[in-house]
Amino acid sequence: MGGTAVETLREALRGRVIGPEDADYDEARSIYNAMIDRRPAAIARCADTTDVRAALGYARESGMDLAVRGGGHSGGGLCMIDGALVVDLSDLRWVRVDPASRTAQVGGGSQLGDLDHEAYGFGLATPAGIMSTTGVGGLTLGGGHGHLTRAYGLTIDSLLAADVVLADGSVVTASADEHPELFWALRGGGGNFGVVTSFTFALHPVSTVGLAVTLWEPEHIGEVLRWYREFLPAADHDLNGFFATLVVAPEAPFPEELHHRKMCGVVWCHTGATDEESLAKAFVPVADPAPPAFHFATPVPYPALQSMFDGLIPKGLQWYWRGDFFDRITDDAIDVHGTFLDNIPTELSTMHLYPVDGAAHAPGPMDTAWAYRDAVWSGVIGGISPEPSEAGAIRDWAVGYWDALHPHSMGGAYVNFIGADEGAERVRATYRGHYDRLAEVKRTYDPDNVFHHNQNITPANG
Repeated sequence: MGGTAVETLREALRGRVIGPEDADYDEARSIYNAMIDRRPAAIARCADTTDVRAALGYARESGMDLAVRGGGHSGGGLCMIDGALVVDLSDLRWVRVDPASRTAQVGGGSQLGDLDHEAYGFGLATPAGIMSTTGVGGLTLGGGHGHLTRAYGLTIDSLLAADVVLADGSVVTASADEHPELFWALRGGGGNFGVVTSFTFALHPVSTVGLAVTLWEPEHIGEVLRWYREFLPAADHDLNGFFATLVVAPEAPFPEELHHRKMCGVVWCHTGATDEESLAKAFVPVADPAPPAFHFATPVPYPALQSMFDGLIPKGLQWYWRGDFFDRITDDAIDVHGTFLDNIPTELSTMHLYPVDGAAHAPGPMDTAWAYRDAVWSGVIGGISPEPSEAGAIRDWAVGYWDALHPHSMGGAYVNFIGADEGAERVRATYRGHYDRLAEVKRTYDPDNVFHHNQNITPANG
């Protein structure tokens, strides 16, 4: 993309167009996962919907390859492509809350922290993620789960509408009443159908929540997981807790004697127990499987819970991840978790099992493109390191872990946890019997597969 072409695009946009000759090009092309190092032809930092339309039009008329960046993590790096025009929504970062209707309209480049902060001012929240730096757009389009899932469902279960710029430059609003098939597909189908410039969410009464962290010595992982697999699904939906294998970070609230030690544990969120006394009662059962090496519980503002991991795993680390859905935690799977906790390669590498039951089981299996309403956990294995020299080690650990665990899974994964190198069959497995319907929606709204740098759904044949 030559200088004249960049200038032509610059004249059409209010936002900046950043090319390889610009001083901030390297910063603009950097993303959360430092393992991704790509050089797009230009990055269009769109200021509004008209900019998005102009950038899409330029790509369409010039025949340029196109990628879309929502402003969050994009662990697989699908938002940044060599030689492509990147439509970057990072500047579409705004939130408007209507406390009377308990709704929020959110710009397509917003991060969860933007939504959490604004909604918290009115004692409200939407279920979405566990980190404030996650992008609202990518998380939502993939389905979205987090600390509030058992209480209020997936993020897509609170999605009321989306404003979408289609491949031909037209703009539509997708909702239950307008473009209902597109709305169905957007709720779990990823970025296959257009560029979402704003989302409208229902909000729920959430202000202070109970945060707790429980850690056990690694030799107790069998007892803990056998207890956890029975305890949490039977618990009230106001209790959420994701299981993790980890190395203890050298920071508060962990005592110094636990720093740098391998552990298994659960990070809890309780929307019903929000004071010291009720939290103490709620977490008496954590001693049932084995005496905890550490237990900490305190009321916190919901945005504080959402941002507690931001400093631990900031932008710029090496990442490689794989995921799967699970409807049960088998004894054989427990053995796998124990083995790979023993072999954890770096202090930041981890495995999480996120609950996706409770309120997330309320919608019917055909209500949204999310095809695993019968899943109980969404698992992710994350190899993480600040050192590029360890990229191979963390990838090998994550792939080996996944290879050993996958036979005990349901076959598909949360689309946002699929690596960029896993292939089309993994995408089909993720959408199960919904794939053909999604392909029909793709043919209607993106027949030329303009939006293909994603976990791609190819248009159905005419």
